[in-house]
Amino acid sequence: MDEKDLKIIEILMRDGRKSYTDIARELGTSESSIRKRVKKLEEEGVIKGYTAIIDPSKIGYNVVALTGFDTEPDKFLNVAKELCKFPEVKKVFTSTGDHMIMTEIWAKDGKEFSDLIFNKIGKIEGIKKICPAIILEQMK
Repeated sequence: MDEKDLKIIEILMRDGRKSYTDIARELGTSESSIRKRVKKLEEEGVIKGYTAIIDPSKIGYNVVALTGFDTEPDKFLNVAKELCKFPEVKKVFTSTGDHMIMTEIWAKDGKEFSDLIFNKIGKIEGIKKICPAIILEQMK
């Protein structure tokens, strides 16, 4: 991977729909060169896919929370896998730091979020602590 590949990645991270022609123009190279490089980055798993970035509030999700979970050590992976099964849990990360597992959870309102945390997710065997932080505003 060279500097040009890194620039292509940066451009696609900003705008995954940008055409190869536009990327080529921006980088001063040919469209076919960009096409080949992107294909190689996809084949190598550097580019895993393309997705739309959604504003949750525009589709009825007014609560977005980054939620940390601490688990019993021997239940750690099972808890992470169980969290992945909830459609409201949009992202699951294993992590170091304050919590063993971090998630991004979307809910329509506070009541739905509370129900999800206390009556569904909270019932997963092995969870010791749940620490939600509701997002007020996304800055970047």
